[in-house]
This record gives sequence, structure tokens and C-alpha cells, in this order.
Amino acid sequence: MPDHSTLSRRGETLEVARPRCGREPVHLLVDSTGLQLRGPGGWLEEKHGTKRRRAWRMLHLAIDADTGQIVASVLTDRDADDGSQVGPLLDRVDGSVAAFIGDGAYDRDDVYTEVAAHHPDAAVVVPPRSSAVPSVAAETAPTQRDAHLQYIAERGRMGWQRASGYNWRALVEADVSRWKRVIGDGLRLRTDGRQATEVAIAVNVLNRMLELGRPEYVRVA
Repeated sequence: MPDHSTLSRRGETLEVARPRCGREPVHLLVDSTGLQLRGPGGWLEEKHGTKRRRAWRMLHLAIDADTGQIVASVLTDRDADDGSQVGPLLDRVDGSVAAFIGDGAYDRDDVYTEVAAHHPDAAVVVPPRSSAVPSVAAETAPTQRDAHLQYIAERGRMGWQRASGYNWRALVEADVSRWKRVIGDGLRLRTDGRQATEVAIAVNVLNRMLELGRPEYVRVA
């Protein structure tokens, strides 16, 4: 049986099967969470009471709203913002996307551009900021964001959330919570390559758990 060091080294090059979407276009829910870097340093800090700056990495997830399956993940430094990881996430989605749904952190022009470049027919459901204003072409060639702003002006934000399907985003928050409860809130390996393998294995484990005994995971319209 290989020892821990051998398994750790092999994790650098281990190929883990990527998640696969179904045949139907997915409603993609996105969110991110921080994972603490663990190891002997954390144990020494607890034992001796030393104080040092905690090290974190950001885990960005994309979830299939219909199944709860994690269909894409990206691990970045903690300074990487959510919007900048839309392209890398979409690159990893094996299938077509019907809708991209995220919170206000994704209210950026480059997010709409990335989604359109990968899936031209996909809806982008992101709440505009409270200070958002229509584009200069809103009267002649309104964008999806312009349509969101108009609907919010007519029906209010709560009405827009119900009509647009934004409330489905709560499902990805539930998946982040499930990750923390089942896998934990930290990373045990140290190099970027090994941490990427650690995350890929965790994704497969959580997806397999759903396949073996699917809970009451139902997207509510």
C-alpha cells in the first residue's frame, strides 16, 4: 500500500474524470467559497498558539439546477473575483447551457460577453446593482441586462426574482453547504496541481453520492 507521500506525489498527475452534463441544456447555477489551506502548520498553530496569516484559496462551482450535480469547478487564489472565472467555468461545462444564474457579483459586462461567446442562446440571470442604469442602446437594441432593469422597474426586485428563475440560485448555496459538511472547509494538499486533483475527487464523490441516493433535490419554478 503506497504511503501518504507517494499518494501525494501521484496526485500531481492523476487524471480524474470530468463531470458530464445530460443531453438537455442545463440551467447553470454559480457561486464560490473559500477553502483554508491545512497541514502541519495548522496543528502547530493550535498547539503552540502561534499567530500567522491564514492562507485561503477560492473554489468556484457550477451546478446543474435540475440534478444538483456539480458540472464544473475552478480553484483559484483568494484574490480572484467571481466574474473573472466565468470563462474558465464555462470551458469546463461538457454540454449546452440554457441559463447562467449568479448573484450580484456577476453583474459585469465581461460576464455577459463570456456567456454569449460560449452559449449565444443562453439567458443570463444576474441581479443588476441598485445603482444600475440602462445602456445607451436600451431604446433601440436592449440587452438582457436592460430587460432585467425594465422588469424590475415595473414589477420590483421580488417580482423579477420569481419571474426570472433567480430564486433557483439558493440550490447552489445548498451545494456549497453540503461540500463544507461532507468534504470540509479546507485543502490538505500543498501544491496547485495536487489541490486541483483533491477538488476533482471531491466533486466526483459528491456527485456519486447524489446518484446513489438522490435527496429531495427539486428545482422549484
